[in-house]
Amino acid sequence: MTTDQNPLLVCVCGNKIQSREVRLFSDSALSDNIGRRGDNPASVSPFGLVEPELDELCSNIKQKLTPQNKELADITQYYFDGKGKAFRPMLVMLMAKAINVHMKKSASLLESQKEVSMIAEMIHTASLIHDDVIDASDTRRGKPTVDTLWGQRKAILAGDYILSVASVAIAKIRNEEVVYILARVIEDLVRGEFMQLGSKEDENARFNHYLKKTFKKTASLIANTCKAVAVLAECPDDVVEIAFQYGRNIGVAFQLIDDLLDFTSCDHVMGKPTAADLRLGLATAPVLFATNHHPELNSMIMRRFSMEGDVERARKMVANSNGVEQTRVLAEEHSKEAMYQLSHLAPSVFRESLGNVANAVLTRTK
Repeated sequence: MTTDQNPLLVCVCGNKIQSREVRLFSDSALSDNIGRRGDNPASVSPFGLVEPELDELCSNIKQKLTPQNKELADITQYYFDGKGKAFRPMLVMLMAKAINVHMKKSASLLESQKEVSMIAEMIHTASLIHDDVIDASDTRRGKPTVDTLWGQRKAILAGDYILSVASVAIAKIRNEEVVYILARVIEDLVRGEFMQLGSKEDENARFNHYLKKTFKKTASLIANTCKAVAVLAECPDDVVEIAFQYGRNIGVAFQLIDDLLDFTSCDHVMGKPTAADLRLGLATAPVLFATNHHPELNSMIMRRFSMEGDVERARKMVANSNGVEQTRVLAEEHSKEAMYQLSHLAPSVFRESLGNVANAVLTRTK
């Protein structure tokens, strides 16, 4: 999908996006529960193909997070309990194995590629801790957030500590290009958070602003860690770009579905409060699409849903529009593009499994 075919730009112009038929894999267990391990044979299950490496992930991260202060150790290790999705390290490991096969090397992960998968999870977790402070969230993954248990100051310091340990791990890889790639992820996270604090007055610029923010806050981590493992496999530039573009499109699709679920799921299923984005004053894809049917949403967006009744009115307007449907269509477009990128890699069970992930992202429920 080229830039001028981006359905976001079509929507900004006010034209309808036509839904296209998307072929879904028959692996319903994976589709329904992308975070569940052991439901499918190893030959098709993304988690099954990297399960031995994933089983070591949390313990290896905890070994890195060993501050002398016991309370800091307790806080930083709180989310590394083996109960998270491990979606990002799983994806990075699968991409590394697919790339290794493509380059006619052993499918086994290089130690440096394993490090990148751990770094991905550490950066992601640190960003969750910081996000929960910024958003004043009470729950994460169905349990109290770090700042709820230990307070905001200690939560911020714990997130900073995890990032610092991740930075040391990046440096130890001793690859200048990879250091630059992964350092860019941390920069993007901060820039994305600042972008989220503002709204574009120009209605036609809001979708582009939203897309750029989505890339920096969510997709950059996946895209650049996939790129890093390709660099470590000594891939040519075109293969490195394939890895990056696959990760970018998966990351954007993942966030679009996350934004959609904020309107269609419930607190119990998500493990965190729903309609949280509106309460935080954020206009995500379902709202931005809904402005085509309800232009009055634009004034609410600019005041960040701050007036009494704005949140409920906005929810009803989204429900009475095709905003959710169009968000799903857009996610499908990014999933298709991820699949297209994979088609340039040599066939392997790892490539097939990455394709399964591209489809499963669309039907996840949490």
